[in-house]
Amino acid sequence: MYLLEEKIWFWALLAIPVVVVLFLAVSLWKRNAQKRFVANRELLGALTPQRSVFKPVLKLVLICLAIALMAVALVNPKIGTKLETVKREGVDVVFAVDVSKSMDAEDIAPSRMEKAKQLVTQIINNLGSDRVGIIAYAGSAYPQLPITTDYSSAKMFLNAMNTDMLSSQGTAIKDAIELAKTYYDDAEQANRVLVIISDGEDHAGNAAAIAESAQEEGIRIFTIGVGTEAGERIPIKRNGVVQSYKKDQEGETVITKLNPETLQEIANEANGEYIDGNSTQQVVDKMSTAFGQMDKKEFEAKQFADFKDQFQWFVGAALFLLFLDVFLLERKTAWVRKLNLFNENKKEK
Repeated sequence: MYLLEEKIWFWALLAIPVVVVLFLAVSLWKRNAQKRFVANRELLGALTPQRSVFKPVLKLVLICLAIALMAVALVNPKIGTKLETVKREGVDVVFAVDVSKSMDAEDIAPSRMEKAKQLVTQIINNLGSDRVGIIAYAGSAYPQLPITTDYSSAKMFLNAMNTDMLSSQGTAIKDAIELAKTYYDDAEQANRVLVIISDGEDHAGNAAAIAESAQEEGIRIFTIGVGTEAGERIPIKRNGVVQSYKKDQEGETVITKLNPETLQEIANEANGEYIDGNSTQQVVDKMSTAFGQMDKKEFEAKQFADFKDQFQWFVGAALFLLFLDVFLLERKTAWVRKLNLFNENKKEK
């Protein structure tokens, strides 16, 4: 397990392209100055026999590597060295994300799918010690991540989700609810939450009845609607470029619309709340408030309790490269010159 303490210092890496541009500018200025002084290239070579073309480039590489290493050192990477089992209190939250093709619609920027992922990410970022799980569903539901306290893994799996990951299309919300029931490991637990992020187009039906049965088992369902009721076409893309739009059997362009009624009905049946997903801050605030009002469950979790700094290795490597740069002259190395690798030494006539 690693930890990056001061990520803002990654901005220091922008110094590298600045150094490269300055190097190119100085090199161009030198070349133009040499041409004005000596027009004959062979004569220039005779006047500066020790001049190396490769050495300045090597010095540039060393300096850029040193800057990169110093930037990483300032970020202060740490490695976990001690794993402990600790007691934590929190809520078990399962996110069911709709990955049907209708989520590709772009009536909400940048698309319904990307907006859904942004919403879940922001909710996770505002959690305390709660556990999270992730489900993907379209025509069927598929487990993505079991209940865990590893938020980094949760966001990694979330970012990998897309509308091509499930071959069966549709929006089987009831399957997602049924699958979510298997995520919770304590039948007596009263603080189980299911968050459904969807446009509400439930083609499988009967979701409200399933939600009522979930509520009887102590599962509260919050639904978040993404999209607009005006609707939008479903783009068919190739390599990120829109090729056409989805059509029905009659050849008419399909318009997918947000169906808040279905999502509201599900939330009402499961003692939850429907939230409009157009406002990220509103979603985060309402979910944070809801989680804060719920009873917390105590559970054990493994986490790294001791981290050791690793910046010294990067500082040492950077100083070593700078040391090499100081003693690396721009003229040719004697033994390399003798090899005449680039046929630079002309035979005298």
